[in-house]
Amino acid sequence: MILRVQPSPPATGALDGPPGAAASPPVQRGGEDAVLRVLLVEDDEGDAFLVQELLQDAPVPVQVVHVRSLAQARPELARGCSCVLLDLGLPDASGLDALAGVLAGAGSAAVVCLTGSDDEQRGAAAVAAGAQDYLVKGTVDGALLHRAIRYAVQRRAADEQARQLVATRLRAEENARLERGLLPLPVTTDPRVSVTTRYRPGRGALLGGDFYDVVEVADGTLHVIVGDVAGHGPDEAALGVCLRIAWRTLVLAGTPVEQLLPVVEDVLVRERRSEEVFTTAVMLAIAPDRRSARMWSAGHPDPVLLDPVPRQLPEGDHGPALGLFPGGAWHPRALELGPAWRLMLFTDGLIEGREGGDDPSERLGTSGLEHVLAEVRDDARDDAELLDQVLERVGALNGEPLSDDVAALVVAATTTAGTAVEGGSRA
Repeated sequence: MILRVQPSPPATGALDGPPGAAASPPVQRGGEDAVLRVLLVEDDEGDAFLVQELLQDAPVPVQVVHVRSLAQARPELARGCSCVLLDLGLPDASGLDALAGVLAGAGSAAVVCLTGSDDEQRGAAAVAAGAQDYLVKGTVDGALLHRAIRYAVQRRAADEQARQLVATRLRAEENARLERGLLPLPVTTDPRVSVTTRYRPGRGALLGGDFYDVVEVADGTLHVIVGDVAGHGPDEAALGVCLRIAWRTLVLAGTPVEQLLPVVEDVLVRERRSEEVFTTAVMLAIAPDRRSARMWSAGHPDPVLLDPVPRQLPEGDHGPALGLFPGGAWHPRALELGPAWRLMLFTDGLIEGREGGDDPSERLGTSGLEHVLAEVRDDARDDAELLDQVLERVGALNGEPLSDDVAALVVAATTTAGTAVEGGSRA
């Protein structure tokens, strides 16, 4: 195998070898033929020479870069390496201080202490502080040193993977807590009512700014809201949670229904990070007999009645989006629902994808959604399967995953006890 040794820098501190020398190649970690770039931090020229000789017959190519101090090591660490062989007695640092200085800039590189002190306690302390191994000069041969370097690199990679897994798990737990706030369990006890929900954040995120909620109050009125915070990211997701909790709190506190949207808008104005952030929403108050409802719309797409054929609710008054013109007014629209009905509410992410026709700029829109619903409605065994098929069909028409967040729910009522409430479910 080939030993690639970068000449030791002169005492002036130059680190890049002779004039005109090629820059260090990038670190390679995969495969048996990968070059191991080893940074040797050693102030003793004799010891440095011995290390280079020991690695000369290594079974895998090794590139050794030799520096004499912690100060000279820092720019080499920034360039990247597979492993650092560190003497703990340097001119500008010693012991665990030298190790801490190297670890601070080592990134994903393994660090092996190669020193003259045969002290088990010191070795244990070095490993506890972050070194992958502790070797004593004069007690290792070439095969052992090379094996120690290779094992240290693998241990460091395993440690990094474990750290990333822990970080991923912690992020998942944190996102789950946020998700529980964003995707609530509907509060309803009426056996005639069923609620089925689906939620898909866009742009590969775990959370989005869309929100929904369903709450039945003491007099039997069923309150429903679906909203969409403009924008994408954690700020919008957090604001969506804030608005949903504010709305639920107001409903449970018995706030008159006509005051719900104005107060939610006030919360939005106080909590948003800039004046450009606004929220669309549609809200319903369904009568205790489940045959009629009042609806308020704040710049949001109207719901779709699924039976007897999918059709959007008749046009009516639309107030401005929340926060767009603070202090706006929203007027209710009376809806006659009949003895049995299914109503689908959704955010605009569901209808802003492409329609899949000859014109790639043509959007699906509500009319396109009605056609999709007509295609899948009779084949779906229940509302959960209906929503799943709609999301799948809309995504297929778009040709790629929908970029915007999507919240969709079906609220249904029958004259007899309906199916169990399926709340907060996520596709």
